[in-house]
Amino acid sequence: MKDVFEVLEELYKKVLHGATLENDNQDYILYLNPAISDQDGSTATSSGCLNTLGDGGQHPPVPVNLSSVSAAPVCSRSRACEVLLLQLTVVRVMVTRALALETESRAKETYREIIKILLESSDFESKLTSMFQNGDKLLSHVATKCLGSLLYFQLKEKITLSNFWIAFCQKNLSEYPESDKVIYCLWTLTVVIKEIFKDSCSQKTDILTQFLAPLDSSFEVFYHSLFSQHSGNLQDTSEKINGLICFLELLELLIASRIHLESDFACQRMLFLKPSHVLNIITWPIPAFVKRKLVTFLKRCLLWKVGEDLCRGPVPALLPPGRLDGDLLALADAVLQAVDLGFLRTLSVQGRPSCFGGGPVQPGCPDPVTLRAGSLLLIRSLEVRCQHCASAKEMKVDLQRFMSELLTFVKPDLRPPVQSHHPCAWLPRVFIEQDDDMLEAAKASLGIYLKLSGACKATESLTQEKEMLNHHSHENGYNPHCIFLFFLKNIGFDSKVLLDFLISSETCFLEYFVRYLKLLHKDWDEFFTLCRYLDVTESNDSLDVRGCISLLGPDRSSSRADSGPLAALGHPRSAQAGVSWAPDAVSEPPTQVMTSPRTPAAPHAHSLPPPQVPQSLVDYDSSEDSDVDSTDLCLAESKQTSSQQKVTKKIQDTVRTSEGKKELCPELPLRPAVPKGCPAPPLSADDDITDNSVCDVGMAYRTVTCFGELQGAIDRLQKKNLFPYNPTALLKLLKQIEATRSTSGNPL
Repeated sequence: MKDVFEVLEELYKKVLHGATLENDNQDYILYLNPAISDQDGSTATSSGCLNTLGDGGQHPPVPVNLSSVSAAPVCSRSRACEVLLLQLTVVRVMVTRALALETESRAKETYREIIKILLESSDFESKLTSMFQNGDKLLSHVATKCLGSLLYFQLKEKITLSNFWIAFCQKNLSEYPESDKVIYCLWTLTVVIKEIFKDSCSQKTDILTQFLAPLDSSFEVFYHSLFSQHSGNLQDTSEKINGLICFLELLELLIASRIHLESDFACQRMLFLKPSHVLNIITWPIPAFVKRKLVTFLKRCLLWKVGEDLCRGPVPALLPPGRLDGDLLALADAVLQAVDLGFLRTLSVQGRPSCFGGGPVQPGCPDPVTLRAGSLLLIRSLEVRCQHCASAKEMKVDLQRFMSELLTFVKPDLRPPVQSHHPCAWLPRVFIEQDDDMLEAAKASLGIYLKLSGACKATESLTQEKEMLNHHSHENGYNPHCIFLFFLKNIGFDSKVLLDFLISSETCFLEYFVRYLKLLHKDWDEFFTLCRYLDVTESNDSLDVRGCISLLGPDRSSSRADSGPLAALGHPRSAQAGVSWAPDAVSEPPTQVMTSPRTPAAPHAHSLPPPQVPQSLVDYDSSEDSDVDSTDLCLAESKQTSSQQKVTKKIQDTVRTSEGKKELCPELPLRPAVPKGCPAPPLSADDDITDNSVCDVGMAYRTVTCFGELQGAIDRLQKKNLFPYNPTALLKLLKQIEATRSTSGNPL
């Protein structure tokens, strides 16, 4: 005689391997359909340990009320729960095998018939929902997963969803907070939408439409009910905290489905129509991890990256279509309004927070994840606001106000403090441990600068406006040249790191780098002057401010009265923005970093015919109109390159083997090296701006050298057909920088 549990174990093993089932389908239904009922609030279940079956499996288990099992030994009750868990697990695996392409057709058809028979039972779904509030948390979880899989099976097989399930969801969503089953409803909905995302079929949008249509209005009612509660209601119960977390996850899935599956329901726009509802959560008495989840969720929404990790295959559009721009602006405006009301100050940790896998968080400061997410949330909101603002004056006012809030927010977390100060150093310091967020923040800062620069060009006094823009960007920490230079300092001006970023699709570095090179091509003189200033501040902690002012020319210092280092680059900061900042403290002085540059090797002889050139991504011309379009196309195609990850290791091996023979572009001459051990001579205020004694080891020289090494590495990889996309246009930009450097009034 075989125990029910043993029979289910054998069935599980067969289904797991996709084997064909020999017995009649009705026999399996008897084993898989749980016999449960509600009596006086207690749940009844089939007790597998009290029933035995013959080898033929002809005698079904007899339903046994759980009240009778409760009087039995504890092992009997536990055995009954194990049988129930195994039943639900077999059903889930059977659904997966029935929808899998690799399952043999005969076995797949058998599985489908068994599942359809189960669904035709009028009480099967009600049995699953009755398990939601079972005292066994594992049973509740597995029941939710099982119901979600069955709902997805119905959608995939074009079976009309049962009225019971639709009524169950509508009732619990609409009756919140009185309903105590809403969290299980949210879990099930989340399971179904995740299954839709994971499927590789082309009918995802149709499936999602069939699923969301009957629940659209109920979602909106629940959204308003959840976020219009009085915050004090959350102090005494964890169920509402769990419901809040579950709904934030579901809300992200709904937004992601709108972006990637191009469906359009009101429930997918709830966040953008009423963003203040979600932002008000920060003021509630909720744990820090909930605030962290909220801020990271909003960050992904503003970056238009929600659901990116759920999509299989190429990611769709990198930027929101025009019809979604208004929603993005509404969210950005709501974030900035919340910042005005103290949003960033509410992210600080109160008391002694717990920490896992990292250092302790100081009370009154946000944890590193929240710090980065909050900073990127604000800088991205500013970028969106600026893109929809035509007035340069209005943009400057917004930037000064909100960047002051941001700098105040991040200042306590910047450790260790150093002597010299520069507001733009905040960005690489805050994001140094998170590459993708760092480059998103740098790209947003660059977008703000370019938009403001374009607005300034419409004025009559272009030169004066340009100078004022540079001063404003330095004072408020968003100057793109400073940010890029501090980024290069943090990676040691290592061209191999830039190469790694270029061949990886995990960050937006390609898009950011292309846009910055275009700006650098136009602003070489400003970049060179800034490098001179940073060289002085780096080599002399007790900086003579008058020397810095002289470095930038008498016309820029005639009206300066400030005694801080920023007087050389901008107007005195207002009292509201009076925050001290410092560049990276761990960077080495120039005499230690650039001691003996390598002598360029002779160019390789082109004895072999060049490999076939792959199709170019896009030609990065220098026109302003093509700035956004070309970089977007470039990034989209580079992310969709299927061979990219396969050749990464081979590229790195090639770079390592070529390190001994590294060469720069033939057009890039190297200056004489500073002898090892000899300190660079100090720079005085009367030195000529082309004095090679500082430039040869300064930031401008090291940047151009890094670009030259990067260009040489890309050239070598392109000749071996190892680069994941055609870099011809990128090389063209790098050569334009070298040509600009050579022909400018400030060559190295």
